Amino acid sequence: MRTLQGRLDLCSINTATLGHREPLSSTIDRIAKAGFGGIAPWRREVEDTNVRDIARQIRSLGLTVTGYCRSTYLPAATRAQFAANIESNKAALLDAAELGARCFVMVVGGLPEGSRDLAGAREQVSEGIAELLGAARDSGVPLALEPLHPMYAADRSVLSTIEQALQVCDDVDPERSGFLGVAIDIYHCWWDPHLEASIQAAGRAGRIYAHHVCDWLRDTSDLLLDRGMMGDGVVDLRGIRGCVEDTGYNGLIEVEIFSRHNWWQRDPDEVLAICAQRLQTVC
Repeated sequence: MRTLQGRLDLCSINTATLGHREPLSSTIDRIAKAGFGGIAPWRREVEDTNVRDIARQIRSLGLTVTGYCRSTYLPAATRAQFAANIESNKAALLDAAELGARCFVMVVGGLPEGSRDLAGAREQVSEGIAELLGAARDSGVPLALEPLHPMYAADRSVLSTIEQALQVCDDVDPERSGFLGVAIDIYHCWWDPHLEASIQAAGRAGRIYAHHVCDWLRDTSDLLLDRGMMGDGVVDLRGIRGCVEDTGYNGLIEVEIFSRHNWWQRDPDEVLAICAQRLQTVC
């Protein structure tokens, strides 16, 4: 396993970690000044600016775009809306390519409003990913399916485990094109009794495109917006990273923390300094 001591160049900051409180250009400068090697911006920030200007700024500072967050949800109540969701993601892939993103993070979506058809939603996900795979090849940006904790199955992702995401990859992309894989976010997968085996399977298939870290707080107050800083919770961060890197993954380690009442209230430079310290000591 790689050491992160003195190697913030191997570490990335997802801009959500700073709470989207300032213009993206300021956030980019702040992350670069703190010494991190990468950044993962969100569409809501990029689409409010000129993507070419943002891409130019990121390149000038030598930052790697570890991922572009995130996809439009795929499942829909009507075929027209499903088609619109596909087109929205194709447009986002063009921006991801302009940014030089290493992957486009696919949070695939939950049940359409009013639906109880979980199997049908999963079928729409597979169909949508199949349609987007060609666009990913054309743009040069791989799709990274990010399974979410099962508590989000209703509204955010009908893919709950790495194993499920890999099955979609194998079904849609059996030839292993290099444009469809997974993003492994410890917040969503740390609990999985098949985690180690699934990580190994993803590694053997060459499908690990991103690794996101934070922590799960034992006494969490909000299942969406109370993620913990690394080291403040119950996750074996170093053990999971070791498993990921043992598969051959050599990409950056990305911090992604949603924390409405704690970290998003703190000074951004303080947050980045603590991220740097925890990455080097507990991750």
